[in-house]
Amino acid sequence: MKCFKNAADALSGVTYDGMTVMAGGFGLCGIPENLIAALRDSGAKDLTVISNNAGVDGFGLGMLLTTRQIKKMISSYVGENKLFEQLYLSGELELEFNPQGTLAERIRAGGAGIPGFYTKTGVGTLVAEGKEHKDFNGQTYVLETGLVADLSLVHAWKGDKEGNLVFRKAARNFNPMMATAGKITVVEVEELVEVGTLDPDTIHTPGIFVNRIFQATGLEKRIEQRTVRKRS
Repeated sequence: MKCFKNAADALSGVTYDGMTVMAGGFGLCGIPENLIAALRDSGAKDLTVISNNAGVDGFGLGMLLTTRQIKKMISSYVGENKLFEQLYLSGELELEFNPQGTLAERIRAGGAGIPGFYTKTGVGTLVAEGKEHKDFNGQTYVLETGLVADLSLVHAWKGDKEGNLVFRKAARNFNPMMATAGKITVVEVEELVEVGTLDPDTIHTPGIFVNRIFQATGLEKRIEQRTVRKRS
């Protein structure tokens, strides 16, 4: 059975101390709000979390920083979270920084069973220190490894009861590739529909990658930096 009642039920029996977790979304767009809260409530600690960013203070992954459940972040952008800065500078939080495209490709590679790839991004910077370098056609590239997780937390717009998923707009960043790179993938959807309802041509992630799914409730969908033009 793939369908579960809520986030707490969907995470039952799959969380534990020291696990590696991928959390989808881009900024606060498309983050698995219900699942992050349920992961906090599970009490699992010493987590390594792979996510483009770390939420904001008190929301998204920021909630897990508040409770000190995250030991290490593998991210590309953390500029919206003051607590993150404090924990990192005090040595309470480990950080593995990645160029954004490199992070996306590391996750995609992990989901595709590719152990590593070479990229020009980061050559000559701190990002490349200690990593293998190789020349191709007179250009130097750095070896990056694929990423996999014990648990992937994913947010989708629509999903059917077999786990076939459709993502909407910016929420399509990171969520689809993370769905393929988790040993267990748990998905919250805004709308859970019957099998056969979704047009096969619109499905972004096939249900074969999804282990558990439920319909999310009470989504806030906050905006990191609300910017509007002045009225004329």
